[in-house]
Amino acid sequence: MPADVRDVAPGLWIWRTTHPAWQPEHDWPETVTSTCVESGGEVALLDPLVPPEDATEAWERLDANPPTLVVILKPDHVRDVDLFVRRYHARAFGPWLFFAGDAPETELEPLEPGMELPGGIRTLFDARWRNETPVWLPEQRALVFADALTAPDGELRIWNTRQIDRARQVFREYLELPFEHVIVAHGEPLHDRPAFERALDLPPYG
Repeated sequence: MPADVRDVAPGLWIWRTTHPAWQPEHDWPETVTSTCVESGGEVALLDPLVPPEDATEAWERLDANPPTLVVILKPDHVRDVDLFVRRYHARAFGPWLFFAGDAPETELEPLEPGMELPGGIRTLFDARWRNETPVWLPEQRALVFADALTAPDGELRIWNTRQIDRARQVFREYLELPFEHVIVAHGEPLHDRPAFERALDLPPYG
């Protein structure tokens, strides 16, 4: 299927496409979201999955403004980092550890909370102990998550964890940031600040 391309804010857009490894028993929908952001003179792809060959709009956008960074937010979101690094000669950042058999060929620069990446992108602490590093995009006033928040049924919720109380506490600290947009990988991808605030009090997903 062609990629579903959506603009979020100036310099921020997403594309959605089917994950090739999806199976019906998975607890997330088969269509997943990839994010592209232009910030501080850099163009970063966040957890990118390669668009289909016939996804003309997505490829035209990427080729017209080539990515300079690829950022992997979670060990099981390696996706197509190697392809994008080869195609665009981009720097790549990501976790210290990966699942067996799912490590990229690219040597990623280590990613951890509390960093400022090129372009002013800032990394955040997840608190769910899933080795995820959400990011804050100051220029676009947006938060981007891998799995920490999710919306398979359309409503934004925290993905369940044994550390749910700690996670809620840490995510409440995110409210100190002046964000307006929230992007998640699974389910409905685009949400606003009120939806994030509601998610802090809703039952977790899963």
